[in-house]
Amino acid sequence: MTRAGGPGERPAYELHPSDGPAIGRVLGTLDATPLQFWVAVSPGAYLQLDDVVVTTRVLPSGEPVTISGVVTQVRARHEGASYDSDVFAIADGMLPAQIQEAAEITTTRVEPEVYVPPEPGAVVRRAGGSERDGALYFDRMDKRIPIGFGRDGEPLYINAEFLDGTRGAHVSISGISGVATKTSFATWLLYAAFRSGVLGGAGETTNTRALIFNVKGEDLLFLDHPNTRIDEKVEAAYAKLGLPVGPFPDVQVYAPPRTGDPTGAPDVASRMTGVDAFYWTVAEFCTERLLPFVFADADDDRQQYTMVVHAVAAHLARVAEPADGGVIVDGRRVGSYEDLVDLIQDRLLDEETRPDWTGSAVGLGTVNAFLRRLISSKRDLARLIRGDLPTDRPHGVNTAESKQVTVVDLHNLPDRAQRFVVGVILKSEFERKEKSGTRKPLLFVVLDELNKYAPRDGTSPIKEVLLDIAERGRSLGVVLIGAQQTASEVERRILVNSAIKVTGRLDAAEVSRPEYGFLPPAQQKRALIAKPGTMFVNQPDIPVPLVAEFPFPAWATRSEEAGTPPASTLRSAVTAADAFAVVAAARRQTVPDDDIPF
Repeated sequence: MTRAGGPGERPAYELHPSDGPAIGRVLGTLDATPLQFWVAVSPGAYLQLDDVVVTTRVLPSGEPVTISGVVTQVRARHEGASYDSDVFAIADGMLPAQIQEAAEITTTRVEPEVYVPPEPGAVVRRAGGSERDGALYFDRMDKRIPIGFGRDGEPLYINAEFLDGTRGAHVSISGISGVATKTSFATWLLYAAFRSGVLGGAGETTNTRALIFNVKGEDLLFLDHPNTRIDEKVEAAYAKLGLPVGPFPDVQVYAPPRTGDPTGAPDVASRMTGVDAFYWTVAEFCTERLLPFVFADADDDRQQYTMVVHAVAAHLARVAEPADGGVIVDGRRVGSYEDLVDLIQDRLLDEETRPDWTGSAVGLGTVNAFLRRLISSKRDLARLIRGDLPTDRPHGVNTAESKQVTVVDLHNLPDRAQRFVVGVILKSEFERKEKSGTRKPLLFVVLDELNKYAPRDGTSPIKEVLLDIAERGRSLGVVLIGAQQTASEVERRILVNSAIKVTGRLDAAEVSRPEYGFLPPAQQKRALIAKPGTMFVNQPDIPVPLVAEFPFPAWATRSEEAGTPPASTLRSAVTAADAFAVVAAARRQTVPDDDIPF
């Protein structure tokens, strides 16, 4: 197949008869349309789901029309049998019959765009090389990111312009927990985007950032560690995709402080170096009006006390005076979250001070409902909102000042604390991008359990931020990679604005929902039995989802398979300023003296 076209025009592709082997002929007993037709498979040959085929229709003018498509269904039957029981007689050689296989082809491309049906009896060939690239529009992708391999063992790609905001943005990944490998695919997609070089030059790629929220175990805390289980087969797969083999080169890990630890040590078990604790001072909590994120459940917004939340947050922002991490309110020193909650309770239960904090129109019942919710948050948020740690110590998550990949560990936090952290960090990151006013550098946000943070029903501060990202993030360079078990429970506007939709293993009840209408019937059934690592990837360029298997990760996914990390991972934001802390950590980890960075 050759390419032809004039200057400034997108060239059309032209089919050569020798490009691929004949695999069958267009079936004449079923209707053939420009968008779908059936192929009778030649004896001794076969077609499987996802195979790419091509045929040619010659117009009366002599101009050839190339019709390419993907196999979306296959069947086999006995021709000559009248009854179901005839299968036994045929198998014993007592009844003449012929086994005939046929494949349903869904058209992906017609070139030139003359939408005529293929002629019955026309030769159909298995597409390979440039034919395959043309059928799947890979030849039209100026920037493409490898996503894995097809059933034919050849690379598959997505158009980077639908990921980086040029023509679209955002990715939605759905599937059963523990089987669909949603998080693994999200990190693989990031790796492929960063290491493929399609995001721009070396400087632009380096400036691109990723923010990953880790909600399950500590598997994502070792992205910068090489995987010791890499073998020659995996290396060959990466080479075929045009990617280097190795971990993420530039990673910063954040974890919440340990409960009851006055030093603010990060709460991690398997990784002891290169981890910083994140938290907010009491002063930041008040001045930045973070109280609404304490009430970040969608159910909260249905309650009348939401007006109290915003009134109290505004009052704290006005009257709280920062004092060494804590605040002074009405002459009272507040040095912890518990103290702050107690202060708010005292003021709201006092009839004289209540109107100053909530307004005069709020009833006592509403105030009590607010206080019950607020008081119950002390157990969950006390270790995250601190007034007892040095204010000049690095403690905030800021991707612009962090490394290329920032991992925020949440798995040790209760649900309410997870919501608070996700909401506050996303709010600050999105506001920072808004103030910059430019799309570059890009910021990728990977968030699992999206249905929890942006449910279909109700509203919440987190949901509002996520909707902003989904609807305006493309123009601001914020790309959401959201994962969820059930897309049917996620806010529709987020799904609609996701240019790329990915599905792994699904259950029967979920796959029947309209959110998966982009899957052909055969793929909907396949999604019920898909093995881990198999993903159905839909993108605007291609009318049929690609079924891809992505390779084994080159980075460690658990501590047991983690190789020796680079020396730079020993230095966290805190230890970079405290060399003795590095020595202490190195001794605990039996790190060689040569790797201690000072």
